[in-house]
Amino acid sequence: MYKIGLTGGIASGKSTVSNWLRDKGAPIIDADIVAREVVEPGTPGLKALVAEFSDEILTPEGTLDRPKLGSIIFNDEAKRKRTNEILHSFIKQRIDELAENFAKEGFKAVIYDIPLLIETNWYKEMDEVWLVAINEDVQTARLQERNGYTLEEAKARIASQMPLAEKKNYSHVVIDNNGTLADLAAQLEQLWQAKGHVFTEEDA
Repeated sequence: MYKIGLTGGIASGKSTVSNWLRDKGAPIIDADIVAREVVEPGTPGLKALVAEFSDEILTPEGTLDRPKLGSIIFNDEAKRKRTNEILHSFIKQRIDELAENFAKEGFKAVIYDIPLLIETNWYKEMDEVWLVAINEDVQTARLQERNGYTLEEAKARIASQMPLAEKKNYSHVVIDNNGTLADLAAQLEQLWQAKGHVFTEEDA
């Protein structure tokens, strides 16, 4: 199975690109969805988080209180790293299952939509890395508009991630999303013309 890692930064437009590729018929594994699945009530993933942080990270209904966990780990690098370590094995197991299912359906390649593809070293398992990139000023403005953040809040969220300029060093394909949706669609159409065959052909 040929593995393509799709990544970006917060508010870079990665989800828009992922949805476009899915509409074209590309098989996509969304790590954000998987990450939510592995901490649903009763899962080993949620039990492991509770063992680490106590049941204060649970809502009264027994589900994961994401804002609470976020407030605990956002400004604590050690706790954020520990959270990622705890969930990594559960996420990887589920992702491997999904990839196997796509292989059984006859696909020869799959896209791994993973926000922290590079930071968590997932990129080392990929045959190609596709990066959705934008300039930081555009990223800041979009994040403020989308999430209602102040300028300082937006900059803090962006600063907590590896800079997109640095991620370019790990990428085989860079998708520039500084322009309009039409500009993005035109780029993606070109990319699909060049790469779309890998999903169904034996020699990716």
